[in-house]
Parts: sequence; C-alpha cells; structure tokens
Amino acid sequence: MSGRVEGKVAFITGAARGQGRAHAVKLAQEGADIIALDICAPIPNVPYPAATEDDLAETVRQVKALGHHVVSRVVDTRDLDALKAAADEGASELGKIDVVVANAGICIPGAWHTVTPEIFRDTIDVNLVGTWNTIMATAPHVVRAGGGSIILTSSAAGLKGLPFLTPYVASKHAVTGLARAFAAELAKDNVRVNSLHPTGVATPMGNIAPEGGQSAFEAGLAENPRVGGMLANTLPIEITQPEDQANAVLFLASDESRYVTALAMTVDAGNTQY
Repeated sequence: MSGRVEGKVAFITGAARGQGRAHAVKLAQEGADIIALDICAPIPNVPYPAATEDDLAETVRQVKALGHHVVSRVVDTRDLDALKAAADEGASELGKIDVVVANAGICIPGAWHTVTPEIFRDTIDVNLVGTWNTIMATAPHVVRAGGGSIILTSSAAGLKGLPFLTPYVASKHAVTGLARAFAAELAKDNVRVNSLHPTGVATPMGNIAPEGGQSAFEAGLAENPRVGGMLANTLPIEITQPEDQANAVLFLASDESRYVTALAMTVDAGNTQY
C-alpha cells in the first residue's frame, strides 16, 4: 500500500531528528507535504545534546529527496505567537494543514528528591504547555481544511506512573488528558485527536546516560531497586526504533483511522501491560 496520506499537509514539532524526523519522512513517503518545526537549541538541565539547525536541515533534505514540499521553522513550542505564525505561513505556502503531530518534548530523569522547581517547570512548559500551544495554533487550520487528525506524543509514562520520572509522568498524563478533551470538542468539526504512547525509543532522549557515567535510572535503582520491574517491556526488546512509532503516526494520520478518536495508542512493547 502506498499514498496513504497523499495530498495531505502535516505539521510536525520536534522534527529535526529522532521521532519527529521519522514521522516527517514516513508521512512524506506516503504522499504528504510537511511543515517541520524544532527549537534547535538547548534547554537547561536536559541531559542529552539538543537538536541543531543542521539537524532540521537534514530533515528538510530527506523530505525533499522524496519529492515533497517542506516548510521549516526554528520555533520554541512554548511560544504560542511563534507557533501561530509558523502554522499560518506553512498553511499559506502549502495550502492547508490536515495533520498535526505534536511531538516536541523533553525528559529529565531523576529520583523525586533530585527534581528542582526549574526541572519541573521546564518539563511541564515544554511537554504540556507546548503541546497545548501546538493544538491552539493548528486546530483552526485543520477545521478549515474540513477535518483531519491531531496526534499528541504522550508516553508509556502517560498511562503508568514510571519511577524516576516525576515531572515527565505528570506532563505526559496531562497530554493524554488533552487528547481526550480535545477529541470531545473537535469531533463536531470532523477532527480526530489521539495520543501515542511509546516505550523507550532509540533517539538522543532515549540515550541519556552521561558518557562513561551512571544514568539517573541506574542511580535511582541503586537507591530503590523494588521499582525496577516497572521499567521493563513485556516483549523481549529493550528499545523501539523511531520508525516503529512513525508507523503508528501514519495510521492515525491516514483515512484508515477515520473513525478512531480519543484513542491512547500504545507502541510500548507491552510496558503498560503491568
């Protein structure tokens, strides 16, 4: 099967690399034009390297190589006005927005007593406020297009209280709630809203141990080993690939899921099973 999102325009945050790039490339492979956004700058306390403008340019290159149009912008999702401008400009250039993938997010692991007010606030601001901003900037365009699909990247931690991730768990549970609430209100405009719940993914966020050092998870488990089983997947894998998550995004973006809304779709190797 090919052309599963032929003629659609997809707006993707966190698109410079990792899951966001995989979503952009997968949707372009199946016929979509892309509006690709990323902050391309570090955020304090985040323990892995930030995406760069060169990373975003590589996403653009890969989409163009597939023969599709792409508009890119360096935007912080915490800035609603900048998001609105990017959505307006992208829709003006490409004609509309049918699909939104609110994928941008951060993760700063640590045992509960190591979490500072700044870490908590930044995690909520990027993962929750940034996702709300993305919906508010793009939903009017999706409504004007006659309907479409909004996909929010949550997490296994949006369904389950994983340890050593207190701010992340709080933010991702809230994202799950956003999807359900927006799904209820936007249904009258034929806009579907669903959330995606990955387990670990092989991206820079998924490799957050300092080089040659102990990860926050290892440090937490050394203090509190009883909760270690909560981090395990049921299937015999340690981590998924970005393309595994992109396959789910493609389904939720396509008309194959035309009657799917308010779904918390897990691609978590069974992590949330127990």
